[in-house]
Amino acid sequence: MSIARAALRNDDCLWPAWRVSKRVRALVTTRNGGVSEAPYGGGQPGEGGLNLGLHTGDSPDAVRENRRRLLALTESPAAAWLEQIHGADIAEAGAVIDRCANAPSTVVQADASVTDRPGAVCVVMVADCLPVLFCDEAGRAVGAAHAGWRGLAAGIVEKTAGRVAALAGASPSALRAYLGPAIGPSAFEVGEDVLDAFATTADATRRDATVAAFHATQSKGKYLADIYALARLRLADAGIDTARVHGGTHCTVTERERFYSYRRDRVTGRMAAMIWLAE
Repeated sequence: MSIARAALRNDDCLWPAWRVSKRVRALVTTRNGGVSEAPYGGGQPGEGGLNLGLHTGDSPDAVRENRRRLLALTESPAAAWLEQIHGADIAEAGAVIDRCANAPSTVVQADASVTDRPGAVCVVMVADCLPVLFCDEAGRAVGAAHAGWRGLAAGIVEKTAGRVAALAGASPSALRAYLGPAIGPSAFEVGEDVLDAFATTADATRRDATVAAFHATQSKGKYLADIYALARLRLADAGIDTARVHGGTHCTVTERERFYSYRRDRVTGRMAAMIWLAE
């Protein structure tokens, strides 16, 4: 049986280190601080895990308790939970919350959400895919994107940045972005199909830099991909200068005690990246 603490603590999460309005609140969970049991447990043997994915095979009651703990930490009444499909569709977080409140069985398929409504939490779940959080410095709008390689190649980052900028009444160049924990460049082995997907969709001025984010391995047709470098290039396409991009230093695969990783474990939990405006 897992040993569960009474509540989720601040140090169970990652908090973006960016200078923005105090209205902007954001965090990324780790695998620690919940009640889920192995293989969804915490980083230490017997420790309860903070699995937030209802689709993982974990006990639904455990997941619901983990979500309750997370919302208690955020002091928010509800979050815009999505069914992510590795695409580039974007939902409005407030509308998702309202729909689910009126019909709890509602499922909204999207890979990002945005909002300018205080208290509406944008959230994406990850376990190797890259979460990207957006805000304008004045705290007028926020967004969260689930950037697996398919969504990243399909433009989810640029599209989400554009939507947040439009809500904020600002240029994308005024936004800040945070790259949450994802599979690192030493662990993300991919095939030629992934390289081709990025090379063919890259802006012509950044095609060489895009290809340079893939390093050939000793296995024919296999590469190690740097998803953080690829995301920074797409953020540059959106107009966000590198100096305004934060995070991008973790590896979910190698940091076993902190993060869930689907590629490492297959049967595992999901973490959440969340951003919202204080009421």
